[in-house]
Amino acid sequence: MPNTDPNLVYKITTAAIWQKARADGVVAPMPVDIADGYMHFSTAGQLRETLARHFAGQSALMLLAVRTDDVVENLKWEVSRGGALFPHLYASLGVNSVAWAEPLAVAADGSVELPEGVK
Repeated sequence: MPNTDPNLVYKITTAAIWQKARADGVVAPMPVDIADGYMHFSTAGQLRETLARHFAGQSALMLLAVRTDDVVENLKWEVSRGGALFPHLYASLGVNSVAWAEPLAVAADGSVELPEGVK
């Protein structure tokens, strides 16, 4: 069950990528991850703006909660949007690091209902 855990960071991906990841054991990067050379993550407080800016009007998305302890060696907190520090993973993401996964859909206006506890 989702919760607001400071030891979690969040990855937005597609349902198709998540389905394949469950079979392969590794979450494939999104196109922006490939272009930038790392996997983009957000904190709970950054999720709404990330979803509104980059995923407005998209359905069939998945929100993955990733345990920071599992990826800490390759997780870097780097300045991004508005000077805020965002978590970036410089390694592949194993499915075993995902605490939970929930489906998401983002309205055309960027509004989204996040899973319970992620506010």
